[in-house]
Amino acid sequence: MVDHLANTEINSQRIAAVENCFGASGQPLAVPGRVLLGEGILTKECRKKPKPRIFFLFNDILVYGSIVINKRKYNSQHIIPLEDVTLETLPDTLQMKNRWMIKTSKKSFVVSAASLTERKEWISHLEECIRHLLTKTGRQPSTEHAAPWIPDKATDICMRCTQTKFSTLTRRHHCRKCGFVVCADCSRQRFLMPRLSPKPLRVCNLCYRQLLAEKKKEAEADHRQLEPIRSAIPGYEPSSGDDSDKSDDDKADQWPADTEFYTSEVSWSSFHS
Repeated sequence: MVDHLANTEINSQRIAAVENCFGASGQPLAVPGRVLLGEGILTKECRKKPKPRIFFLFNDILVYGSIVINKRKYNSQHIIPLEDVTLETLPDTLQMKNRWMIKTSKKSFVVSAASLTERKEWISHLEECIRHLLTKTGRQPSTEHAAPWIPDKATDICMRCTQTKFSTLTRRHHCRKCGFVVCADCSRQRFLMPRLSPKPLRVCNLCYRQLLAEKKKEAEADHRQLEPIRSAIPGYEPSSGDDSDKSDDDKADQWPADTEFYTSEVSWSSFHS
């Protein structure tokens, strides 16, 4: 189907229509070989509450954004390369049905469809596109994924100390490593996670200790690998006593999984053929 649609006028018109809906705030989407395979409205579980979002499935990327006027104007465009995506089906809650998680190295989030059939259709098309891309590029499926953020309404207390109660004056924060909702005292640390951001990000105290331990372990492993190389290099006397070089060496708690979230009406999805 992708090869059949790649260079057709109808495909070009569909992609142009999506670009027009995002306007100047969106990125250009028309590139050689790209095909728009399907589109629809899904409910995305956001930090404050679930919200409807428009999704567009291309053969190499997944695009989504906020709905201003359906089929006419969208904003807050996000583009996700499909080769970085893995999917995980999730159980229903009392208020959120037909859920699954879209996981990537930079961001992971939960969406829900209007029906079980629609969820199966979305997942089937996504997995087919991902398999095709990985086969084409020879890459292995991604194994590192960002943690999804727990919605604010899931808890009224810090999920680490379980003592601090949130209020208008006591703000909620999110650990960028585990996604838990935590208080300021439990998330004072920052840690550099290059795959998420070039800047150090807020992490909870537990994740900070784990990240430090991992960093120390990696440094020790690198040191062991370099030691045979260092020992194989012959030593030399410095040319003068003025400027000799010196080595650098001389210098837990679980959170209930049955949290219920608010849901909203979502529209049907359509896939092109």
